[in-house]
Parts: sequence; C-alpha cells; structure tokens
Amino acid sequence: MAFEPEKDKELKRWVCDETGLVVTINQYADAQPKVQIGPRVFQRKDGTTSQRKAGRLAMEDLLWLYEIIDEVKEDLSRRVKPE
Repeated sequence: MAFEPEKDKELKRWVCDETGLVVTINQYADAQPKVQIGPRVFQRKDGTTSQRKAGRLAMEDLLWLYEIIDEVKEDLSRRVKPE
C-alpha cells in the first residue's frame, strides 16, 4: 500500500520558540495517533520559513520537552482508542 498524503493528519502542534523544535501528534488514516519529535522550523534571512531534521537535542530542547510532556501525554491519551 502506497503512502497517501491526504490521509496523514496533524492533530496538535507545539513549537519551541527558542530552538524551533516541533512536537506534533499525528494520525494516518484510522491508525492510532502518535507523537513525532521534529523537525525544527526556522526563519531565513529573506523572511521565509524553512525546516530541517531535529537531530540531537540540546539542553534547551530537553528542558522545553520536559515542560510540555504532561500536556502532550494528556492530549494523546484522549485521542488513543483503547485496545
């Protein structure tokens, strides 16, 4: 089965203002929602927005992730269907 972009949904997004790291809750078709860490978003000198891989996390990323993790967990818990 081929990937179909229209079935891929972003349900919730958090962005770290300091480092540009993005954490999202995503769902493909009717599958269980999952958490994705990355990419990083940043603004170029010409004003356009771009992104790159998250790569390794710096202390700033880790501290920010620690701050939002309970909110991410609660949001994901509400969306996950019991098995």
